[in-house]
Amino acid sequence: MSTLTLPLPDFMQDEELRMFADAAQRFFSRAAPPERIQKWVDDGQVEREFWTEVGEAGFLGVSLPEEYGGPGGDFRHDIVLCETCARLGLDGFAITLHNVIVSPYIQLHGTEEQKQRWLPKLVSGERVCAIAMSEPGAGSDLQAIRTTALKDGDGYRINGSKTFISNGQIADFIVVVAKTDPSKGARGVSLLVVETDKVEGFRRGNKLDKIGHEAQDTSELFFDDVYIPAENLLGGVEGKGFFQLMAELPRERLIIAVNSVIAMEKAINWTLDYTKDRKAFGQSVFEFQNTQFQLAACKAKAVVARTFVNDCIEKACNGTLDNDTSAIAKMWVTDTEWEIMDACLQLHGGYGYVNEFPIAKQWKNSRIQRIYGGSNEIMKVLIARGL
Repeated sequence: MSTLTLPLPDFMQDEELRMFADAAQRFFSRAAPPERIQKWVDDGQVEREFWTEVGEAGFLGVSLPEEYGGPGGDFRHDIVLCETCARLGLDGFAITLHNVIVSPYIQLHGTEEQKQRWLPKLVSGERVCAIAMSEPGAGSDLQAIRTTALKDGDGYRINGSKTFISNGQIADFIVVVAKTDPSKGARGVSLLVVETDKVEGFRRGNKLDKIGHEAQDTSELFFDDVYIPAENLLGGVEGKGFFQLMAELPRERLIIAVNSVIAMEKAINWTLDYTKDRKAFGQSVFEFQNTQFQLAACKAKAVVARTFVNDCIEKACNGTLDNDTSAIAKMWVTDTEWEIMDACLQLHGGYGYVNEFPIAKQWKNSRIQRIYGGSNEIMKVLIARGL
């Protein structure tokens, strides 16, 4: 197979990290062979048991400290897992949601009691995460959410609905974005944890019928007078939710960009193989100058994207990744991914439109990249504020 690869940056090159990457490659190759991944696609979700297997293997919560049950890794270990799962095609397995998005909310913003109570269960796979932000009437505009969590005695009653929730059918640990004081706008937003097996009034809607990511159980969720104790208010102080979200969104947007780079590289490699093998007018499709120029342009964009994303990863590791840079990464890299994906599908000709070819599946999966994590139009708004 043809390969488009760049040397690992210096900050990703140490022996322990290499051993970790090898272990991850071996485990996921064995535990999630193509036939199991296809079953996820057919079922529309990853089976709950797989999360337990991954937890037992030590790949959940890899950047969490040892005092909370984690192995004490860092963001680089999460990047390794992100790349490993993406390259093996585990599109429905939302390990980055669990490891990079939800777990850090608890670690960085939870009380000590909350961290001791919840994080070991996230590491073991006893709990599977989701985060409930988007609503039917509020997507990228988090200040427009209508879900409320109003004080009731020693707890809160949550009412509202959420949509586009990854892990929606299996998650039993859901961080809900709600307004504890609707009169205060962003300052009235809080994050609250719902453990679904401990409440009444929580309902899961149907899995949404999407044009890509068929193995991911994206769903609607409904909260009908769901009562949770006050100890489930993340951080223990009302009105901190919007600021907690803003603090962690740069890393979430960077992970989207990381996945985009991997998708670009996979698409180029598939297309190199296809065009070198496919014959037209007595020669391989690759021998046409147009094909070479198209793929040269794709490679140039992918190398630039990879170099920029690696720089962002290093900034995330040393704590200097800012909102503006992460928004640029999310917007530009996902836009570029779509350009490359479309060009590579075109070079496959009619076969690019056939689902049994990997480029067709990746093309469908890539379309959402410019929407979730904050649409690219919202990224432009954020970038413009810094001009």
